[in-house]
Amino acid sequence: MTLKSIALASLLALPVSAFADWQLAGDDSSVNFVSVKKSTIAETHFFKSVSGAISDEGKAEVTIDLASVETNIPIRNERMQKMLFETAKFAEATVSTSVDAAKLKALKPGQTMSVNADVTVAIHGESKTHKAKLHVTGLEGGSLLVTTKAPILLNAGDYKLLEGIEKLREVAGLDSISPMVPVTTSLVFEQK
Repeated sequence: MTLKSIALASLLALPVSAFADWQLAGDDSSVNFVSVKKSTIAETHFFKSVSGAISDEGKAEVTIDLASVETNIPIRNERMQKMLFETAKFAEATVSTSVDAAKLKALKPGQTMSVNADVTVAIHGESKTHKAKLHVTGLEGGSLLVTTKAPILLNAGDYKLLEGIEKLREVAGLDSISPMVPVTTSLVFEQK
């Protein structure tokens, strides 16, 4: 419940550039993460607000509003915002990478290509690069669907979030909350 939000945030929030070729369609996109408590209870969470773009040069960036974390339990949302993400100090997470824009533009509707990417996730004042396996599918009108082929595993310790996880564990009276957070994304970019 703690780290999952972070993991998702790390994958799918792109800031919008004035000259971006593709803009993230936030309502059609999702960044999801899984938290595991008591060693065996897994729960899926997501962020309600993500934005981003892929520029003509192939620079992709997604920005995740950490205060938009949704766990389907209002008090847990609030605790994650305050105790884990510390949104008053660290409001956003960003995920960035570089892609071959020419290959993206060449995709025809229904055509999918696999992409191995180095994805940099910045959250809570820390930044780390992860290997990601993605599928990029061409949609009508030149839009793109970018999905994770496999979850991206984020370690809360890499982002100085272990203290926040411990606070959440204590306040919820849990034996454990895993610091490993699988993150998946489904992002739609509309050609502009």
